[in-house]
Amino acid sequence: MFFDREDRNVRKILIVIDMQNDFIDAALGTKEAAAIVDAVKEKIRSYPAQDVIATMDTHPENYMDTQEGRYLPVPHCIKGTDGWQIRPDIAELLTGAKIYEKPTFGSTEMAADLKALSEKEEIELELVGLCTDICVISNALLLKAAMPEVKISADAACCAGVTPEKHLAALEVMRSCQIQVTGG
Repeated sequence: MFFDREDRNVRKILIVIDMQNDFIDAALGTKEAAAIVDAVKEKIRSYPAQDVIATMDTHPENYMDTQEGRYLPVPHCIKGTDGWQIRPDIAELLTGAKIYEKPTFGSTEMAADLKALSEKEEIELELVGLCTDICVISNALLLKAAMPEVKISADAACCAGVTPEKHLAALEVMRSCQIQVTGG
């Protein structure tokens, strides 16, 4: 027998990935990233505050000396800078949210914490944010690998990729890995 969410006691958690200034309208910003801001804010408002988690791409001052810096030679999300900060109108909605600083694309700490939570109660996870083809997909796949039986989704209307083409390609990969893609 199929039960939808309303028939079960399932805690639905929103994960807001890297909605930071550098990815929206600064060092690596795109018009597609700026275009999802209002949708992401609306999505955050649709969840109870205690069921929202966020991540922050967090790099040291010597970013250019790291492997990522050699492959993506654009300093961004350097801890303590304005570009590293979560966009203010989104940050104000994250009051009380658990925020994970991550030095790379995916947060293994967040995945471990959510796996532990899933062993205590039934959860579903929804991801939104930036960039679909780098950090959103990396976190979605980490979470799916850690919790293969947990429903994980990504709202395409609340995500943006480095390019529109890479956004669509990442959504297809997530579908292939049994991550549900919703929205536009």
